Amino acid sequence: MMEWYDALAILLGTIVFLMALGMPVALAFLAANLVGAYLFMGGTRGFSQLLNNGLGSLTTFALVPIPLFLLMGEVFFHTGLGGRMFNAIDRLLGKLPGRLSYVTVLGGTGFSTLSGSSMGSTALLGSLMVPEMTQRGYKKHMSIGPILGTGGLAIIIPPSALAVLLATLAQIDVGALLIAGVIPGLILATFYIVMIWFQCRIDPDAAPAYEVETLTLGAKLMLLMRDVVPMIGVMVVIVAMMVGGIVTPSEAAAFGALGVLILAVVFRCLTWVSMKRSVIGALKVTLMAYLIVFGSATFSQLLAFSGASSGLIGWATSFDVAPTVMLLIMFGVLLILGMFMEQISIMLLTIPIFFPLANSLGFDLIWFGLIMLLALEISFTTPPFGLLLFVMKGVAPKGTTMRDIYLSAMPFIGCSLAVVVLLILFPPLATWLPGR
Repeated sequence: MMEWYDALAILLGTIVFLMALGMPVALAFLAANLVGAYLFMGGTRGFSQLLNNGLGSLTTFALVPIPLFLLMGEVFFHTGLGGRMFNAIDRLLGKLPGRLSYVTVLGGTGFSTLSGSSMGSTALLGSLMVPEMTQRGYKKHMSIGPILGTGGLAIIIPPSALAVLLATLAQIDVGALLIAGVIPGLILATFYIVMIWFQCRIDPDAAPAYEVETLTLGAKLMLLMRDVVPMIGVMVVIVAMMVGGIVTPSEAAAFGALGVLILAVVFRCLTWVSMKRSVIGALKVTLMAYLIVFGSATFSQLLAFSGASSGLIGWATSFDVAPTVMLLIMFGVLLILGMFMEQISIMLLTIPIFFPLANSLGFDLIWFGLIMLLALEISFTTPPFGLLLFVMKGVAPKGTTMRDIYLSAMPFIGCSLAVVVLLILFPPLATWLPGR
């Protein structure tokens, strides 16, 4: 019988080796699963068992929100509804100092939440907002920082496709995890807004004021009700229905997708081309997500079958340290992995190990899932190798250095870390709304 650490080294080593060769993460996990099935499940007979287990993981109803949330985001983007909301928020804020930074946080969060892709949202917002703010005389930290910060909000405020995927992989309540992010998300948004206000206060030249069209109160109300409330209203309604127990997460996702489609029809921006692009975009990400679920489910079973999971948990819990210290160690591992790997890859590697460990330590798994989501997003912007930092470098104006990007990210990383500390000190911030 192979020792647990040898089995773990074979499984993880195969995945890391294949990913280093450039193989897509889903295929790397499938290949590692075949190796593991052959070694630990009786040779070639293990392949059929692996296939049956993997296909069973794809038939769960909990996966339904993923394609529907993705379709919401694609329609929101390709029909121009997102652009309408951005422009409306911009005009409503008037001459407020740093208003484009606020627009980035408010509008960018709405788009990022629906799109489900932090990297895609950063690339879009960076190419759309940074040139405009640079032209208006904004300093780099006022233009780049808020864009890097929006990902932290997008990943925890529902609807979040990544949260659905994490809950599915970890086999925890999808609806509870989505609802748990509401209060911490609102706290984080408040921290971001206060941060921007403080930066403008200590350095008014960081975001110079400029003349904008003055709107009457009636015009502002019309703009708000026409271009902002309907878009935000879709998200608010589906979250409220989940909180009230009226619908399941899958039903909420269906209502959300239908609501965005209805808005696109009402605003006469739903065309055959936009619908085709939306469906294709959602389909591409959904297929990858389903491959990932297939690979992750079988990987978790191989870890358990080979004894790697129980051996690792036994080893980790043998240390005489407080559960909070172990939590901080897991948090640190996520930050380090995020400097080199994409979020879904990190989830695939860590969820089969971290969630059983968290359960053995007595943590509420919904609370732990929310902390893990925040850790994943913070790791994306952690210097020196956070992936979003390099995405931003690719779309930032000429002359922007990595040092500029690092310094711009730090205040918003601090806000996210403050929310993590609050969650550790006051777990009910995450567990009260879902009623746990």
